[in-house]
Amino acid sequence: MLSKRIIPCLDVKDGRTVKGVNFVDLRDAGDPVELAWNYSRQGADELVFLDITATHERRKTMVELVKSVARQVNIPFTIGGGINEIADADALLNAGADKISINSAAVRNPALIDELAKAFGVQFVVIAVDTRVSGDKNIVHLNGGRIPTEKETLDWILEAESRGAGEILLTSMDHDGTKAGFDNGLLKIINDAVHIPVIASGGAGSVQHFVDVFEKTNVDAALAASVFHYGEILIPDLKEVLRQNNIEVRTLAE
Repeated sequence: MLSKRIIPCLDVKDGRTVKGVNFVDLRDAGDPVELAWNYSRQGADELVFLDITATHERRKTMVELVKSVARQVNIPFTIGGGINEIADADALLNAGADKISINSAAVRNPALIDELAKAFGVQFVVIAVDTRVSGDKNIVHLNGGRIPTEKETLDWILEAESRGAGEILLTSMDHDGTKAGFDNGLLKIINDAVHIPVIASGGAGSVQHFVDVFEKTNVDAALAASVFHYGEILIPDLKEVLRQNNIEVRTLAE
């Protein structure tokens, strides 16, 4: 059985880590490079950096941040935000990122997934999906959750997988920042439908929420932000509880 991964997520705006509730009301959470270094020492399995306003403000993701993080940490990290073409991804890879995450650009131009997978390999391509319930459907949203699309979430994820996505980062906007638990119902549906790893995102508020998401959905990884940033959950403590619940996780020595 593959070890489950614990992934802190650092939402970056103007060079600082920020966190909000339901994608709004952002507050400062610290320097992203310092946080990254701390998480790598705590035993995080991977990191995700999302330049949350890059697409909205039509900026490119910060290559300099990637270089700084790559110098400080020895665990894999993904970066997303403002990646619209092969050249953007290439710059990030050369700067030291292990994977890139695309969201809005992929929905607007699905062929970009094919191009990235062909250029770099599927293991390099993470498709981030921001979803929110609208009526009786889960609908994909763009630009940091600002713009609803016509795409149903499961349909879009299946298409992304068929085009060469190597991993899905699924954020439930209705749960994001609420600390009420992950969207286990949706996550199980998605995880059962695809053959690539799924990262659960949105709603982590307690150690039990991580136990629940792995037991109820069997996703490959769980991602959180504020509970880690503000010291509410320490990664070594979280992993110990997961082990006690017979959930396989990596130790620091590994």
